[in-house]
Amino acid sequence: MSVTVKIPTQLRAATGGQAEVEVDGSNVGEALDAVFAAYGDLRERITEDGTLRRFVNVYVSGEDIRFQQGLETSIKSGDEVTILPAVAGG
Repeated sequence: MSVTVKIPTQLRAATGGQAEVEVDGSNVGEALDAVFAAYGDLRERITEDGTLRRFVNVYVSGEDIRFQQGLETSIKSGDEVTILPAVAGG
């Protein structure tokens, strides 16, 4: 099942400038693992000890996975997985 993982601007240096990556997976964790297999530098910027870093939000088709099943949230072909690190500002 092919899904699109959207990479935010601040992380694109790790993907060679790619804004989107097409990967396969049946849940968010599998999709992210596929992204990490292609772009290993992202793993340490997005996860810590096998879980998402505290200030990294991930959405599947606009829905926050924290309010679903986390990394086990199911995905289907055509879904968009968006990685969105929280950015301080004000």
